[in-house]
Amino acid sequence: MARKKNSSAEITGPRIRAAALRLFARQGYAAVSMRQIAQEVGVQAGALYLYTPDKQSLLFDLMQTHMQDLLSELAALPEAGGPLAALEDFTRFHIRFHRARSDAVFIAYMELRNLEPENFARIEAMRRSYEAYLEGILARGKEAGVFSLPDPKLAAFALIAMLTGVNTWYREGGRLSLGHVENIYWEMVRKAVGA
Repeated sequence: MARKKNSSAEITGPRIRAAALRLFARQGYAAVSMRQIAQEVGVQAGALYLYTPDKQSLLFDLMQTHMQDLLSELAALPEAGGPLAALEDFTRFHIRFHRARSDAVFIAYMELRNLEPENFARIEAMRRSYEAYLEGILARGKEAGVFSLPDPKLAAFALIAMLTGVNTWYREGGRLSLGHVENIYWEMVRKAVGA
């Protein structure tokens, strides 16, 4: 018999994922038990297995969802007028998207080592797709003479690392608004590619 709409499956499943996301981000995947996740949600530990086969599947699901959302929203960006405009759009998008999901970002970067090889390969392929998007912008800009950089792939890695770093220090209500941070980072990115 199928569950009714708004049944516990539609409520408990997302609560389990949200609790796992918080706990993995705060304590690390290896330190968190399924029992802790169940306690956080307010269900018996055995009930978790109605929603996920195991902790590894839960970690993979969180990472895959994050990467799917990232790639989907990236694909929805309006087409820019040229490499410089595309790079600015990417810069601002990356900061905004990642800032709104700091726990998911932390897990996506710091917990890769805890994925089983097959899961790691799937997440890594999605990450490479995202990196390739930026690398493509940089390569087109270099070819058009808009950017001056020796290696678009290396530059893409460096820029993503720099932009993702905003999550480690930015605090809402601090000295700078997120919009102001975007503007400053855009200027640094523009200068970094020699534009």
